Amino acid sequence: MIPRLTSPFAIDDTESTFFESLIEAGFTGDIDASTAARIVSATDNSIYQLAPRAVIFPKGAEDLCVLTQVLSEPRFREITIAPRGGGTGTNGQSLTSGVAVDCSRHMNRILEIDPVRRVARVQAGVVKDQLNRELEKHGLFFAPELSTSNRATIGGMISTDACGQGSCLYGKTSKHVLGLRVVLVDGTDVWTRPLENSALSEVCARSDRLGEIYRIVDRITREQQAEIKRVFPELNRYMTGYDLAHVRRADGSFDLNAILCGSEGTLAIIAEAELNLLPIPARSALFNIRYDNFNNALEDARELARLGVASVETVDEKVLGLAKGDIIWSEIARFFPDNVDTASNGINIVQVLGHNDADLKGQVAIIEKALGNVALRHMGYSIAMEKRDVEAIWLMRKRAVGLLGNVEGSVRPVAFVEDTAVPPENLAAYIREFRSLLDNEELSYGMFGHVDAGVLHVRPALDLTRTDHQHKVRRISDAVVALTKKYGGVLWGEHGKGVRSEYVPEYFGPLYPALQAIKAAFDPENRLNPGKIATPGYAKLLKIDDVPLRGNFDRSIGDDIRAAFDNAAYCNGNGACFDFDATSPMCPSYKATRDRRFSPKGRASLIREWLRLLSEKKVDPRNQAERQNQISSLLNLPIRAWNTINPANRSDFSHEVRAAMDTCLACKACAGQCPVKVSVPVFRSKFLELYHTRYLRPIKDPIVAMIETLLPLMAKARPLYNTFVGSGAGRTILRAVGLTALPAMPPLSLEKQTQAMGVMIASVERIADLSVEARATSVIFVPDAFTANFDPEVIVSALRLAKKLGLTPYLAASHHNGKALHVHGYLRAFRRRASRTSNYFDKLTELGVPLVGLDPSMALTFRSEYAASPETQTKARVLLPQEWLRDHLHSLKIDNPFIPERLILLPHCTERTNAAGGLADWRQVFRAAGADLEIADVGCCGMAGTFGHEVRNRSISEKLYQMSWKDHIDQAEGRLVMATGYSCRSQVKEIDRKSVPHPISVLNAMMGSDGT
Repeated sequence: MIPRLTSPFAIDDTESTFFESLIEAGFTGDIDASTAARIVSATDNSIYQLAPRAVIFPKGAEDLCVLTQVLSEPRFREITIAPRGGGTGTNGQSLTSGVAVDCSRHMNRILEIDPVRRVARVQAGVVKDQLNRELEKHGLFFAPELSTSNRATIGGMISTDACGQGSCLYGKTSKHVLGLRVVLVDGTDVWTRPLENSALSEVCARSDRLGEIYRIVDRITREQQAEIKRVFPELNRYMTGYDLAHVRRADGSFDLNAILCGSEGTLAIIAEAELNLLPIPARSALFNIRYDNFNNALEDARELARLGVASVETVDEKVLGLAKGDIIWSEIARFFPDNVDTASNGINIVQVLGHNDADLKGQVAIIEKALGNVALRHMGYSIAMEKRDVEAIWLMRKRAVGLLGNVEGSVRPVAFVEDTAVPPENLAAYIREFRSLLDNEELSYGMFGHVDAGVLHVRPALDLTRTDHQHKVRRISDAVVALTKKYGGVLWGEHGKGVRSEYVPEYFGPLYPALQAIKAAFDPENRLNPGKIATPGYAKLLKIDDVPLRGNFDRSIGDDIRAAFDNAAYCNGNGACFDFDATSPMCPSYKATRDRRFSPKGRASLIREWLRLLSEKKVDPRNQAERQNQISSLLNLPIRAWNTINPANRSDFSHEVRAAMDTCLACKACAGQCPVKVSVPVFRSKFLELYHTRYLRPIKDPIVAMIETLLPLMAKARPLYNTFVGSGAGRTILRAVGLTALPAMPPLSLEKQTQAMGVMIASVERIADLSVEARATSVIFVPDAFTANFDPEVIVSALRLAKKLGLTPYLAASHHNGKALHVHGYLRAFRRRASRTSNYFDKLTELGVPLVGLDPSMALTFRSEYAASPETQTKARVLLPQEWLRDHLHSLKIDNPFIPERLILLPHCTERTNAAGGLADWRQVFRAAGADLEIADVGCCGMAGTFGHEVRNRSISEKLYQMSWKDHIDQAEGRLVMATGYSCRSQVKEIDRKSVPHPISVLNAMMGSDGT
C-alpha cells in the first residue's frame, strides 16, 4: 500500500489574502493554487524547474488591470508576477517563484481581421497557427515562422521577439507588430504605437508612469546613439528585448514597441496586439539536398543562401536519424532516399517562392543550375512541389527540436546553449569550433538551424541528475559565450534570454545601465518577472546555476524507476501536446479543457513529482503492486475503505494526480505523436494500480474491467439487456454507478450468423490439420468483444469479403483482449488474461495463417500493451484489415457493381497516430477496388473505448465530438462517411442517431453478392 503524500507547497496568509482581494476587486478569471497546477507550470522546455505560488488565468485586459492594481497595494509588495504563453521556452523565460499569469486558457480570441488594411487584432493567448488558419480565408498570413507554431501564443512570440525559418525574408515578430495593448505594473491600460515627434512630445510631458517611460527611452536613444550602434550587431537576429537600436524608425517615428518586444514580461503585460499581415505566397517548392557530411551541408548552405532563396535550413545526421523513426517520416521518406553505399549525414532544405507556376519554375531552374555546379558537395536532391508535401517536410523540421529528446537512457540532449547567432559568413568556422568544444567534453549532440540567418540550434546530451554533468552546464555556457563573441555573434539569437540573462551586462557593457533605467521606469519595484534581462540598480540578475535544475528533483527518483514509468520523467517540455488544432489527435482532453494538467506534459510532470515524493518516503513503486495480490487486496478492504472516507487523506497529493489521469482518454495519440514518446496510458495504468492499493475503486471500475466477461452473458439475455439500457429506470441506475450512453445490442447474434455461413472457429488443432496450401488461402478474423456483440455486421462483412477474395475465413476462438483491464489499472489481471490469449495467438501465428483484427484500438493492443508485458512478449502480429488487404489488391480489381461517388474515412485516433502507414494502405485498397478515398483530418471522436461511457467524462466526450467529428457527419450529404473504430461509430449513433459503416462493410458491398 502506498503512503499518503504531503504536498510540498503551502499557501501563506499573504498569498491567500491576495487571491481573495483579486476576486473582491472584480477579477473574473481562474485562480489555481493547487499543487498540481504549480507543478505543471514549474517547467518549460528548459533544464530548470521553478514552481510558482499559483497560476492565474485572466479573461481579458480588464482582469490584467485588476491584477496589477491589487498587486500595487503595499501589503502585497512581496508578491511578483510573470506572464506565461505556450510555456515552451528553452531558457526559463516564464518560470517564476511568484504568480504565473497564463493568458492561453481564456484570452485566445481573434478580435478583428481587416483584409483590406492587412491588419489583425488579437488577444495575447491566440496561437499562431490558429490565427493563420483564419487568415488563410483572406489569402493572408502572419509571417514569423516557429517550430512551435501550433501552440506558441502571439503574446509569447512578442515577449521573446520570436522567429525561425524564413527570418531573412520576413524578419522577427517585432517587424510585424503595429501596436500593443499593454497593462503597466500600476494598472495603466495603454496602446503603444509608433509616434510622430509632436505626439512623442505630448506623451513625454505627462506626469504619470507612461510619461516617465517615454522620457527615459527618448533620452537614452538620443544621448547614447553611438554606443547603441556599437553594441547592437547588424545581424538578422539582432538582440532580443530592450531593442534600443530600432526605437527610432527609418521614417523618423518613435516606436516603444521595440523595447517591449522581446522583453519577456519584465516591463509590462501584453493583453492584445495589432499585427501586420502579408499575402500568402502563391507557390512554394522545397529542395531537399542530401550530404554525407554535416560540414559539407553547412558550407553549401552559405552558397545557397546567396541565391536569394526564401530560407535555408540545415539538419545534422542525429536529428535526421531520429526523424526516420517519427510518425511523419512515412509521408516524406521518398524525398530523402539514401544512396546505396552512403547514408545521408546531413541535409539542407531550401525553400523557393513564386507568384505563379511560371515564376516558381524559374526559381527552381536557378537552384537546379546551381546544384549542378561541381563546387557544391551534395550527394543528390529531390524537389517537393505539392503543397501537402511541402507542409509535411516542414512539419518534420518543426518536430526536430522535440525529436532530439527521443533517445534511450538517462543521457539526453538538453537546451541551454540553444540558439546562438553569428554572421552567416562565420557560421561554418564557428560550428567547427563549437563541435570541437563538445567533442572535448566527450558529449554527443544534435544540431540544426537557420543557416541563412547564422542561427544554430544545438543540444548537448547530458544527464542532469549527475553532478559532474551539472558542472558542464556552467563550463560549456561560458565557453560558448566566449566563442560567440569571437565570431561577432550573440548568445540569444531566437529564444530569448530568461535565466541566461546573467550574460547581459557582459554583452551590453556600458549600455547595461541604460537597460536598468528602462526597467526602473517601467517596474521600479522589480515586480514583473524579476531577474530577467535587466533589473533596477539594487537587484540582481539570475544566474544559470542559481535556479534549480529539473535534474535536482529527479536525482532522488533513480534511473530504474524513471525508466519503469514510460518516459514520464523524460518529458522535455517541448509542448507538442498543447496543439490547439481540434483535428490533431493529441491531446483530446487538453483541447476540450485547455487545462495543462490534462495533457501529456501535465500528467508526466505530476507523475515525476509523485515518484519523487514516494522516493522521499523510501518507497519503490515497482514493489508495491507486487505485494498486493488478490487475498491481500481483500484483507486490506477495510483499510482502503477507511482511507477513502478519512478526512485526513483529502490533501493526499495522489488525489491530484488521479484527477489528471481520470481525464485521459487512453487513446495513445501521445505514444505515437509525442516526439519523446511519452505514453500516458501506460504510466496511467501503473499509477491507478498503485493508487487503488490505498483507496477504493468506484463501482463502475469492476464492471468496466469485467466487460469482456459480461458481454457474452448480456448477449444471452439480449431482450432484457436492451429493455434495461433503453428505459428511464435503467439509465438512472446506470448513471448511479457511473455509466451512461450504453448501446443496445442488435437482434441477430454473430454466433448465429456465422453458423449460417458455415464459418468455423480457428482452434489450433483445426488449423494445424490444414494442408500448407489450405493455410495459404485462409484468414483468421479476431473479433473484439465490442464489435462482436454490438456491431457484428462488420465481422460478417469481413467474412463475406474474404470469401469473395477466394479465401477461407475462420473466427478466432473466444478470448479476452484485456484492454479495459489495462486502461483501468488492473494490470495483474491483464497480464494473466494476456498471457493466455497470447499463447493461443502465438500458436496460430506459427501455423502461418494471418490474424486480422477489425477494431484498430483493440488490434493494436497486441502490438503495444502485449509487446510491453514481460509475461506475454507475444510473437503474434494481429493485422489491421487494410494491412491484410494490401496483399490481395489484385483480387479487388473487378467490375464493381457499386462504387460510391465520394468516400471519406474518419480514422480512429489510435490508428492514425500509432499505425500511420495504415491510412495510406486504406487509400491503396480502395484505389484497387476502383474508388478514390479521402482521409479526413479529424481528431478524437470523444468516445475512446469506455471513456465516453463514464458519466464523469460525458461532457468532455460530447465536446470533443462537437469540435472535430460533428461537421463531417453533418456535411455527409453526397458522400459516404466511414469510420474504422467501433467506439467512434457508437459515438456517432449516440449523438447524431446516424449509422456510419466500417470500410470493410463498404468494400464488401462494392464487390457485390456472394450468394450467402
